[in-house]
Amino acid sequence: MYKSVIGLEIHAQLLTKTKLFCSCSTNYGEPPNTNVCPVCLGYPGALPVLNKEAVNMAVKAALVLNCKINRFSSFDRKNYFYPDLPKGYQITQFFKPFAEDGYLEINLRGKKKKIRIERIHIEEDAGKSIHNKETNKTFVDFNRSGVPLIEIVTKPDMESPEEAAEFLKTLRQTLMYIDVNDGNLEEGSLRCDANVSIHKENEPLGTRVEIKNLNSFRFIQKAIKYEIEDQRKKLESGEKVFFETKLYDSRKNKTYTMRSKEELLDYRYFPEPDLQILEIKEEEIENIKSEIDELPVQKAERFMSEYKLSFDDAFLLTSSKYLANYYEKIISHNKLPKKTANWLLSELLRYVKDIDTEFVNPPVSPENFAKFIEKIEKREITGPIAKEILPELLKSKKDVETIIKERGIKSISSDEEILNIINQVLEDNREQVIRYKEGKTKLFGFFVGQVMKATKGAADPQKVNTLLKEALNVSK
Repeated sequence: MYKSVIGLEIHAQLLTKTKLFCSCSTNYGEPPNTNVCPVCLGYPGALPVLNKEAVNMAVKAALVLNCKINRFSSFDRKNYFYPDLPKGYQITQFFKPFAEDGYLEINLRGKKKKIRIERIHIEEDAGKSIHNKETNKTFVDFNRSGVPLIEIVTKPDMESPEEAAEFLKTLRQTLMYIDVNDGNLEEGSLRCDANVSIHKENEPLGTRVEIKNLNSFRFIQKAIKYEIEDQRKKLESGEKVFFETKLYDSRKNKTYTMRSKEELLDYRYFPEPDLQILEIKEEEIENIKSEIDELPVQKAERFMSEYKLSFDDAFLLTSSKYLANYYEKIISHNKLPKKTANWLLSELLRYVKDIDTEFVNPPVSPENFAKFIEKIEKREITGPIAKEILPELLKSKKDVETIIKERGIKSISSDEEILNIINQVLEDNREQVIRYKEGKTKLFGFFVGQVMKATKGAADPQKVNTLLKEALNVSK
């Protein structure tokens, strides 16, 4: 039986307005090669100036990842040739990284585990090569060149593809909560490489294979799962696993060689001569620490204990800080945490998930949605009616009471009125009543549907169920 050993290297772009060593904009999606200058294009004689805000964001990230921030760190040159690297080297941190020895706790289906973080270092991003298959030409856009990154390197503490994906999800959520990264894997502002090996219990670790540029949680799981199985098949058939770098083809669901060990580059690191040693003072760290609010895992655990929510509901509500804040604003008005969570997660999110996945701009005010939930709780409107008017509540921005008044909605809660409708339904469906009496009890749902249809969803479903059971028993 083989055990899997997985470590991740994550590149997270920092949410600064300007680049790491110059004043060019970091805006994504601008026309190619417009956010550039002599510094980020690597012109001779152009000198880098370190972006203070990028350093502050790196401090914030290191703190929430429980790392030891080194009071002194330095920048180095990583030398390699690639068309999208204008200087022929990348300014990074190799010998003295910014932060070390941290951890991030994940919670996978209720099981907690600490994943150790080996180091965090600050570096600049490269440009982007754009391959045109029609013309068989490659173009280079240097807008991304010089955008500030932190690289987060984990220890090989993950043992399954699911753990690796959960770590990246938790990391993404954490960095977004503190506003240092936007979490956009598709645009490349959060990128992940995986190091994968397998070995048998009580035997030395196996040969590591690196899988580059994984840009979705699903692909991370699938790529690692494929690689584990591929290594197992090789070892069981007597083949060797080589130390190499691979890419993942999502269409074929397989990994393939990008470069072998023999082709790995010697980066010839040496200290960056144009930048001073970076010093972080203790008071700076304390000031930044005071700006950090409640983190997602802490918030989820509080939601479970304070609002008595399930594990799944708590973690869904805290997946975005905007959604979590919106939820708490609603329940500050209506004091109905469980019912609000149910309607928010099962109904409201269904309408907005394709528009605003992070819930930055909710379509209905927390006060109005709180009233909406209260109407359901007080049985002034039924569940079916609530679902019917919800789209109008979102689109029109009208107050829920206005919508109810304009539509002439009135909940039918009188036992006598509901019973009259039930009797009429049973009279109109005598054949089904006979079959029900003969033991076809699944027809009960049919009768409920007919009553709700006759009342246009205005009858209290609980009362309908109770009175309908009594009526059917009496008619036996």
